[in-house]
Amino acid sequence: MAQRGTLLIIDDNRNILTSLQYLLNDYFGQVLTLDSPVSVPSLLRRQPVDVVLLDMNFSAGINSGNEGLFWLRKIKQQSPATAVVLFTAYADIHLAVTGIKEGAADFVVKPWDNARLIATLQDALASVQKPERKQREEDSPEMYWGHSAAIRPVRMLVEKVSSTDANILITGENGTGKDMLAREIHRLSGRSGGPMVSVDMGAISESLFESELFGHVKGSFTDAHADRVGRFEAADGGTLFLDEIANLPYYLQPKLLTALQKRCFTKVGSNQPQPTDIRLICATNRNLEEMVRNGEFREDLLYRINTIHIHLPALRERREDILPLARRFLRLYNAQYGRMVEQIAPDAERILLEHPWSGNIRELQHVMEKAVILSDGYELTAGCLSLSRPLGEKAAEAQGSEPQTLEDMESRMIRQAIEQCGGNLSQVATRLGITRQTLYNKMKRYGI
Repeated sequence: MAQRGTLLIIDDNRNILTSLQYLLNDYFGQVLTLDSPVSVPSLLRRQPVDVVLLDMNFSAGINSGNEGLFWLRKIKQQSPATAVVLFTAYADIHLAVTGIKEGAADFVVKPWDNARLIATLQDALASVQKPERKQREEDSPEMYWGHSAAIRPVRMLVEKVSSTDANILITGENGTGKDMLAREIHRLSGRSGGPMVSVDMGAISESLFESELFGHVKGSFTDAHADRVGRFEAADGGTLFLDEIANLPYYLQPKLLTALQKRCFTKVGSNQPQPTDIRLICATNRNLEEMVRNGEFREDLLYRINTIHIHLPALRERREDILPLARRFLRLYNAQYGRMVEQIAPDAERILLEHPWSGNIRELQHVMEKAVILSDGYELTAGCLSLSRPLGEKAAEAQGSEPQTLEDMESRMIRQAIEQCGGNLSQVATRLGITRQTLYNKMKRYGI
């Protein structure tokens, strides 16, 4: 069965998410899940999604479907090419008609029929996977390096090691472009004609770890209705990129280590080892050597993935590249939103250069997108940036004031817990009374 397309399931019932992920993994190349639609905009900025299966109700006691219609509009506004299938327990034909008028591809009623659900989602996928769109997604743009002194040695190292098959570990703060660098290494390698498969290790359910990475055979567990190709097999002849490798739980690390050492893997439910020919690239924003000392990361696994170590500098360490990057994003969002902002005003340039950029290139990109949207003329002014004061001053002021919303309070609690636990996410999750997966999702949501 062809493995293609990315499906995002949004439902506040975790049992439904688990059941659907098992069911639909066999029909899509990647199945993502969210128990709340709040983080959908940030997810869509990080990666393309072909189909969204969207629940209609998320607040307790509210069954009007208005929440679903609201998020349908948001998704279609941000990603017009994404097909949205509405998912509700209340078979209201008027709601279905309204949703389709708003841009939904179809409508599925709970409790669902598996065959009907699969057919509906595959029809939605077929409607968006046109040849020209697939080609755009498969073409990886070249990385913009810049000309700062901090980035030059990184570029020289990348050009030297890309042609080899050495395992590479990329480190750096959030938003420095580790995933972009991984794609650039793949593009420069002799494997560029092969696949590049990316895996967010923090987003994989621990119970599905082996199935996601190694695949499974039909009948190996409930709902395993067909053989599944794992990421190791999908990346054969190309590059396997394991992002956020530090989020892999300690007890699962030996399974990954064994596959890397033996250069083979065994599918769930099979006794037959399968060879794999991959080039491994890993990335993290954490200090793995410190994690080894704390007993959170295996030393032998670190040696295995760390043949070549590449550290990406923070944006504040490469000030010369801030304005060129800002202008690139200006051109990008001019084209995306049909604007004609030709230049950045001197006062806006000064603010961009003085800002500490704790979120690095990702933060700069989001700031420029917002600025282009808010700009009314041909020149982007300081008033469009919402960065009149350095972020550090705002953060210090915020720490001395009461949080304004529940989200502010939750974000502050998570940041404080991380600081108090020295970055140990397992301890943070225990202290906050949530799972590591929930903690990871919230960190992504708040840009921590």
